[in-house]
Amino acid sequence: MRRAREVIEAVSTGFEELDVSPADTTGTAGTTHTTGTDGPDGPIGWPGHGEARAAAAARSGESESVVVGTARIGDVEAVLITWEFEFLGGSIGPRTGDRVEAAFAKACALKLPVVSLIATGGSRTQHGMRALSQLQRIARASASARKAGVAQISVLRDPTTGGGWATLGAGADVVLALPEAQVGFAGSRVRPATSPAEAYTAEAKYEWGQIDQLVEPEDLPDVLARWLLLLTSRSTAAVSPPSALRAVKPPESGWDAVRAARASSRAHAAEYLDSYFDWREPIHGDRTGSVDEGVLCGFGRLGDRSVAYAAQCGTATRPAGFRTAARLVRLASRLGIPVLTLVDTPGAANDADAEQSGAGAAIAELFEAIASAEVPVTTLVIGEGGSGGAMAFAAPGSTWIAPDAYFSVTSPEAAAAILKRPMTEISEIAERLRLRPQDLVELGIAKGIVRASGAASS
Repeated sequence: MRRAREVIEAVSTGFEELDVSPADTTGTAGTTHTTGTDGPDGPIGWPGHGEARAAAAARSGESESVVVGTARIGDVEAVLITWEFEFLGGSIGPRTGDRVEAAFAKACALKLPVVSLIATGGSRTQHGMRALSQLQRIARASASARKAGVAQISVLRDPTTGGGWATLGAGADVVLALPEAQVGFAGSRVRPATSPAEAYTAEAKYEWGQIDQLVEPEDLPDVLARWLLLLTSRSTAAVSPPSALRAVKPPESGWDAVRAARASSRAHAAEYLDSYFDWREPIHGDRTGSVDEGVLCGFGRLGDRSVAYAAQCGTATRPAGFRTAARLVRLASRLGIPVLTLVDTPGAANDADAEQSGAGAAIAELFEAIASAEVPVTTLVIGEGGSGGAMAFAAPGSTWIAPDAYFSVTSPEAAAAILKRPMTEISEIAERLRLRPQDLVELGIAKGIVRASGAASS
């Protein structure tokens, strides 16, 4: 395991350590805490803790389990909170709380993003409830910074367990992890003996949508630099929709529109995103245990601007997809970054598993996120626009459509079933639904049909 200052040196330049007095630290909430050690063996007088602390200091070269300060990562100055695991297992005690709180106060004062490089076993048992209460203090400092528009990135090193995972780790805007890191609320000594060790790994957390990216140590400096640039580039201007990627004419009939949108030859979300952005970084999962691979979310670079994106990939969107998109939109709104959404779905998943996973609540969550966004949202329909599962991704008053796409209250097949009409009438129903791109412009649903040249005509 790399030491705290080695990690700092590896990912940043010009580190300036923040001098934090262990007694009398003013917090981000305006309160004053006097922590100290309350005696040679800590705040609850744990026998021998003083000697253990002195040995930890001699072994690690640090006076506490975290090192905090400012540094430059790539082109962005940031506040770093870096854990030193050699100091009592990176455990969180009152003085740790002092330093973390001071770091967030510095970030708020200077409007700097916060990068937490975590390696901790959790709360310091020898400090009792004085240690456990630091989690509330850290959470309050993080929440205050979030309210102030401060971006937060966590990097999960080995191990990241207990309160370190359940506050700054899992609670960051973007969660990165080193491969094979131990990650979980329960540390290795207290988890059930029957629990599989694989459940407490970064890989498992990634699979379950609780981590955004797994990053190799040698790639971490560049990945952090890109993320910091993306999350700190504010803009109040809406972005233009992508240009069409196929030079096709708008369809003559409704059924032609449906067939064009379902054609395997038309462009899909990944192709649109790669064409639109110079480069991009993904976020992954809904943070509650699920991932919808049919929804791509993240932030991309467009010239000198950052743009958040949420894109459907042509499959029925599952609850996790709506929740991930909602998380993306809320984050972009808080950080002042415009949003691009791409609509392409036959509809929301409607199987029993989707219902049990809260499909209705997940769709409502995304509707609310877009409706309440404080940044402009631009939408392009690139394929099928099926019912409410598609509409949840669409921006009111700022939706465009590709010439090989359609948008409809429901699919022609579903409309036939709802109206108890024979399937032989599907093409006629498609015409009556007025779902063609030109119909949608006439109805005022779409602002225009994008052209392959990049110009949009209304």
